[in-house]
Formats: sequence, structure tokens, C-alpha cells
Amino acid sequence: MASFTPLFIDGKETPASDNATFEVFSTTASGVVGTSASASSADCKAAVEAAGRAFKTWEQTTPWYRRDLFLKVADLVASDRWRDLVVKTTVEETGCIPAWALGGWIGVASLLRTAASFANELTGMTFPSSSIPGGHCVMERRAVGVVFGIAPWNAPFTLTIRAIAVPLMCGNTVVLKSSEFSPRTQALAVQLFHEAGFPSGVLNYISMSRETAPALTAEIIAHPLVRKINFTGSDRVGRIIATEAAKYLKPVVLELGGKAPAVVLDDASLVDAANAIVYGAMLHSGQICMSTERVIVQRGAADKLVAQIQTLTETLTVGTEENAKLRPLCSEGSAANVLAMISEAQAAGAQLIAGDLGRNGALVRPHLIKGVKPGMRLWERESFGPVIAFAVVDTPEEAVELANASDYSLSAALWTSDMYMAQRIAPMIRAGYVNINGPTFHSEPLVSVAGLSGSSGYGHFGIDDFTDKRIVATHPLGRQFPFLK
Repeated sequence: MASFTPLFIDGKETPASDNATFEVFSTTASGVVGTSASASSADCKAAVEAAGRAFKTWEQTTPWYRRDLFLKVADLVASDRWRDLVVKTTVEETGCIPAWALGGWIGVASLLRTAASFANELTGMTFPSSSIPGGHCVMERRAVGVVFGIAPWNAPFTLTIRAIAVPLMCGNTVVLKSSEFSPRTQALAVQLFHEAGFPSGVLNYISMSRETAPALTAEIIAHPLVRKINFTGSDRVGRIIATEAAKYLKPVVLELGGKAPAVVLDDASLVDAANAIVYGAMLHSGQICMSTERVIVQRGAADKLVAQIQTLTETLTVGTEENAKLRPLCSEGSAANVLAMISEAQAAGAQLIAGDLGRNGALVRPHLIKGVKPGMRLWERESFGPVIAFAVVDTPEEAVELANASDYSLSAALWTSDMYMAQRIAPMIRAGYVNINGPTFHSEPLVSVAGLSGSSGYGHFGIDDFTDKRIVATHPLGRQFPFLK
């Protein structure tokens, strides 16, 4: 029998108030793998109001009290029990390979301990007033209030933890919304914090069907108690979230899509570059915001690099079996869109090097295509599939120009044996992360990956984004006001 995932509001698991549910499908399992409560408008309001009530006391706790709770969460998730639970649930629900699910667990304890370390940074400053003789000012970092977090399905556990960790550590309370593709895996994050002893109402969890999500999400954003929104997902939905928030002048943190370029110069180690590119492009079937989607290679290295990449992709097993390297995409619609983008590029003059332009349901083989250029949809838009597009250039400067010819700005890679060249070229590539001689898929827990506006979004998951700097100014008694004389 398929498992059921309830809501979690004010410290209690609960079905939807109207008992509505939705089914969770997996393309790997070719069927229903669970059911989830589908929150009503009343449930969403109850979650926000629970968070609002809890904020009154949670905000008053010390950073060091919260630090100790976070360290307890980190110790719990690092246990064998939680490792096995996270990996098993992620694989069953999303159909990913076990190695990807394990990778989604491995970094979480470090992320939580990093968040705990922010206790020492939640400080302020004091200074004499420059405009009030005898006056004194205190600047404090204070929590913003209720944060609405929305996390995606493609790395459901780790990105859910990221959506809630820093906001909670800063003294905010959170209403978390899951993806309709992965409610059970994302609910694990809430269970983890509850097991560690987080007070009721501090962290609330809701899920909802694809059909009801747009209207309910807009309602939550509009609620007066919600002060900030963070969203990780597609740039299409990110624009909708930002538009809704803008109606109420509410700030957002958006970590959106990517079209990560790997720039490969003539003097690069092509064996290493090929390995990193295939890893970065094909891991999780290309369904990662930092996936290597474009390879911009200098002419002298092009033929050899393409050949090595083609050889590597031919060794990747594709299927629904447990040992297959590439599993089906999240939906048949996603698979069809990937192939349509490739077909359009081919019709516009690009050359298909590998791949059959076919699919078995949502299962798509690796595709390599050369001669892709700006103006083609495969260049302009994130494919979110197992595709590598190649462009050949003559100079490093031309490579940088093409790398920056994109509305995305999340991550990039640069391959060269000349470190002087690397240090000159890397800062010219407009991306939140530029990896020298490494894959495009990488981030550091202390500095979250972030876009530089456009289709990759903006903002960071750091304390500056989830605290307000507030000033309390003390005026001397007996101050004279010339206006009154």
C-alpha cells in the first residue's frame, strides 16, 4: 500500500482539513508511489498563523540556544538510521539512483553545523550618534518574521534543509511547501527537526496538488504575517513567485535555473575535462540547476574533447534498473521538451553527434550536439536533461563572450593548464560560481550558490538575507529643538 504523507502544523501531523489528497507518481516506478495530504486554504492559513504565534517566543531565544538545537539536528541526521531513511525514501519516491540520494544526505550535517556557526555572527554594533549630541545608537540583527520556503524535487532533502536552516537559525519561523513530486522525502526534514526538539509552530510543513498550488501559494505570499519568501526551482515559476511578492513589496531569495558553460581552452587536460563535463552534464540525468549544459571549446582541442566525451557517454547505462547510471526524467512532458529543443537546434543547422531523438516514456539517452549558438532555444533555455551542446571558438576572449551570452548566471567551469590565464579569464565569466579545472556542479556550505539576476535568480541563503539590521537610537534628556523656539 502506498504511503501517506500528512501535513505538519503547529507541532502536529494532520490530514488536510477537507481530507483532500493527491497521488505521487514516479516515472522510474511507472506508477503511484505514495499519496499526500493536499492542503486547503484553511490549512495554509493555520500554518502561517502557527508560525506567527511561535515567532513571538522563538525570536527571543538566544543564538546559542538555537545553535545547540542545530548541532543536535546535525548529530541526528549523521546517524546510520537517518542516512538509510533518507536514501531509501528519496530513491523510492523520486526514482533517482542511490548514489544521488546518498549525495543528498552526505552534505546535510555539514550544512547544519555551518548554520549553527552563524550564532557567532548574529551580532550588532554600538556607536555614538553623529547627528544627536550625546546620543547613542545600537544596531542589532533581528529576525524578519515568518519565512515562506519552497523547495524542489530534484534534490529534495538537501534543498529542503537549505530552505529552512538559515532562516530558523536567524530566529525566524518557517512555513515550508514541498514539491508535488517529493512530499514524503521533504517531510523527513520536518520530522528531523521535530525529533531534535524544535518547539511547536517554529517549523510547519504543507503540501498541495499541482492544480491547487498556484492559488494557494499566492494566498500564502499575500498573508500579512509572511515577511520573506525563498524559492528554489525553475525560472518560469520563480518569475511568478517574484511577481506575487512584488504586489506586497515583500523580498524574495530566488535560486533558479542554470545553463552552465564549461570553457575548455587548448592547453587543458582533456581527459580530466571530459570526465568532469560528463559528470556535470549527466549526473541525475541532467536535472540539476548547475548541470553542464554548454561546452565552449577552443578549436585546437575541440575534436579530441568531443571524441572523449562521446566515448564516456556511450558507457553510461540507461534504464529503470537499480544499477543504471541514467534514470528517467521527472515526467514524460519534460522528456518530450528536451527532445524538441534538440530537434529545433538540428533543424537550425546544429549537428547531432550522439543520441537517437527518441524516448521510452520519460527515459532519454545522452545526446551530444555541435554547432549550437545563441538564438537557438537549446542555447537560450535550460533543458534539464542529459544533453551537452558544443560551440567551437578561436580565442579565450571569444569563449568568455559566448559563456556570458546567456540570461543564466548560476555556475560555470574553466579548463586550462595556465593558472595565469585562469586567474585572468575566470573573473570575466559572469557566474555565481566559476570552477577552475572542476565540474560546474559544486557549491560551498558557507557561501551558497546564487545567480546574479536574470533566469538564475538572486539572493543568498545567508544571514544577511534572513535578518534585518535595526537601529535603536537613545536621545539625551533635555534635548533642545530650535523649531520650538
